[in-house]
Amino acid sequence: MISVILLLNSFFAVVTVFWINREVSRIWAWLVVLLFVPVFGFVIYWFTGRRISDKKIFDFTSQEIVGREQIRDNQKYYNHHLKLDENATMLSKLFASNSGAILTYGNDLDTFFDGQDFFDDLFLEIEKAQDHIHLAFFSIFDDPTGNKLIDLLTKKAQAGVEVRVIYDAYGSHGTHRRMYRRLQQAGGIIYPFLTRRFQLLALRINFRFHRKVVVIDGKVGYIGGFNVGDQYLGKSKKFGNWRDSQLKIVGDAVLSLQSRFFIDWNATAKEDDKLSFLADYFPATQVNGIHPIQIVSSGPESLVDQIKQGYLKMISLATKTITIQTPYLIPDQPIFENLLIALAAGVKVDVFIPNRPDHPFVYRATQYYAQELIQAGAHVYRYDNGFLHSKLLMIDDEIISIGSANMDIRSFELSFEANAFIYSAKFANKIKNQITKDVSQSKLLSQEDFDGQGVWMTVLQKFSRLLSPIL
Repeated sequence: MISVILLLNSFFAVVTVFWINREVSRIWAWLVVLLFVPVFGFVIYWFTGRRISDKKIFDFTSQEIVGREQIRDNQKYYNHHLKLDENATMLSKLFASNSGAILTYGNDLDTFFDGQDFFDDLFLEIEKAQDHIHLAFFSIFDDPTGNKLIDLLTKKAQAGVEVRVIYDAYGSHGTHRRMYRRLQQAGGIIYPFLTRRFQLLALRINFRFHRKVVVIDGKVGYIGGFNVGDQYLGKSKKFGNWRDSQLKIVGDAVLSLQSRFFIDWNATAKEDDKLSFLADYFPATQVNGIHPIQIVSSGPESLVDQIKQGYLKMISLATKTITIQTPYLIPDQPIFENLLIALAAGVKVDVFIPNRPDHPFVYRATQYYAQELIQAGAHVYRYDNGFLHSKLLMIDDEIISIGSANMDIRSFELSFEANAFIYSAKFANKIKNQITKDVSQSKLLSQEDFDGQGVWMTVLQKFSRLLSPIL
């Protein structure tokens, strides 16, 4: 009986893995799981390995990108007066080609690294909303902070403001229908992202809605790493102080965030709740901002890994410095090789990682790649003042990316992500000031920090690295 089970397990493992076109590294990773963890490996696959349905992919790819012409019209003035340098021009052309991202010039920026500052500002802007509030988060928790947001949105909905909310049911640890009921009764519309009538069939860890996007009245927007919950205010005993990066945008890039929200909303909502173009959603902006920005999104609905390609291009363009902040350092082979090439060419590479895991295997794989980069000459800092959740890439103190995408394979290929790419040395100076503060609160790691960790930890790190394509 055991032999029959093992034989059938091997047969179905091969069929399952090769049935769908995958990268070679992912094929081998899944074969390891399905063959060496018989039967139970298929349970793991059910939650983490299944692809998104063809219908859902069609719901994304068949949509017209609403508001694109309005964004382009707003840029006609700037195109005659402002130009990017050569590196920024190449990167912006890449995004125009691989994702249709429009370069917007008229933008003011503010940045939040602390949850209290971010939520204070967000709630203040929501209070001032007059026409609509569109929010999309990976996590909205049913805790005091989450309920404070819902109470505020309910108040605005009662005042006649249109309120629409998307959240990821997995990231939010459930659908929290009771928490949303008062907002729905006030006229707000809330959807968990890409749900199905039978939730057991929809349960999966991969293909999650990881974007964090807010648009208020088409004039103010937010994008970054913060979700909504008490832990992002540093109130979690497990994580302590929460260090993240969030952008507040006023200007034409907000319309790009709005366009992104429309696509996600219309792929998720029922037919009667779908959005269509209205001038109030895409108002003409009158901001004399100085920061050129492109909003770039990526996800499993596309055959192109847009944000990953942007990261690759940034790393290859760097001639002086590369700064990376990520809670999950699990680069795929092209990213890793480009970092090694940059180091060999004399580029200074600084990498910041957390001091504690929130996902054990992921953190062990992060430690493995940290050691590899240290041996190649990178400076790897372990942030010790709480949990580092910032997703930031900056090169040569000129081009910066901030958003939801981590430096890992999951963000490159398996999750729905959105980042802002900013071409501004002036804004980079503000980021550099925060990086300097982060260095003072971090430990510069060396190989000696890993040499004394013991054989078991070394084995666990190397094993986790083997699973990195599916973590």
